[in-house]
Amino acid sequence: MIYVGVTGWGDHDSLYVAGTAPRDKLQEYGAHFPVVEVDASFYAVQPKQNVEKWVADTPETFKFIVKAYQGMTGHQRGEIPFDTKELMFNAFKQSIEPYEKARKMAMVLFQFPPWFECKKENVDYLRWCKEQMGDTKVALEFRNQTWFQPAYHDRTLKFMEEEGWIHSICDEPQAGRGSIPTVLHPTDPDNTLIRLHGRNVHGWTKPAAGKDWREVRYLYDYNLNELMEWKGNLERLAPSSRNIYLLFNNNSGGHAAGNAKQMIDLLGVEYTGLAPRQLDLF
Repeated sequence: MIYVGVTGWGDHDSLYVAGTAPRDKLQEYGAHFPVVEVDASFYAVQPKQNVEKWVADTPETFKFIVKAYQGMTGHQRGEIPFDTKELMFNAFKQSIEPYEKARKMAMVLFQFPPWFECKKENVDYLRWCKEQMGDTKVALEFRNQTWFQPAYHDRTLKFMEEEGWIHSICDEPQAGRGSIPTVLHPTDPDNTLIRLHGRNVHGWTKPAAGKDWREVRYLYDYNLNELMEWKGNLERLAPSSRNIYLLFNNNSGGHAAGNAKQMIDLLGVEYTGLAPRQLDLF
C-alpha cells in the first residue's frame, strides 16, 4: 500500500475551510490524507495530552510519522534540557505511547544533520539509538553525502538492514556534501519512507538567516514530469516493501498538499476510512 501525505498539518491552507481554527486543522487534514509527519516533536518532546488529542482527532486507520526530538539527532544547540541522554530518550518514548496504543504509529523518523558524517562514532551512536527505541519502528535519514559515497554505499544499506532501520529515501537538491542522492533501496520488507524536499538548489545551499531559512529551502513545486518520475520509482519499490509512505515536504510556497493530491491521482489510489469533509457553505 502507498500512503501519501505531507509534513505537518498547519501550513496547508488549500486543505481547509476558511476560518478553520488551528486546533481543528488535523481533523480536516484527515479527510484528505491517510498519514502525516509530526514535526512539533522535533522542537520539543510533546506533552502526552497533545498526542492524545491528535490521536483522537484522526480516523481509526490514520498513521503518524513522528520526527525524533532534535536533541536525539544532534541538532540541539547548547545543552539538552535533560540530565542524561537516557532520560531524554525515555521522555520521548513516553510521549509517543498514545500513538502506539492506538496503533496509529507508522514510525519514528531520525533525521540527522549535515554534519553527521559516516564515521565509527556515529555508527556506534546509531546502534545505541536503535537499542534505546526498543520495538518502536524507526526510520533513518541522512543529510551527509559520505554515507552514500562509493566506499560506504553498500555497507550503509547493509547496516540499516541488519540493525532494523527503515530507509528514509530522499528527493532533494544535489548540492554537495550536505545533500544525499536518491537511493532506491528499501531496507525493511514491511515499510519504506520517502520524503520529497523539493529541488531548490539555490535555497538548499544558501538559505536565509534566522527563522526564514525554511521558507527558502523548501520553496518548490514539482512539475508533472517529476511526479511521473516518482510514480515510476514507486512502482519499482513496491514489490520490495509492503507499505510505502510518501511525504511531500515542499511546504514553503504551499505546494506540498497540491503535489500530494496530484500524486494520488497519478497513482489511481482511493483511500477508505478518511474523515468526512467539512463543507464551506458561506
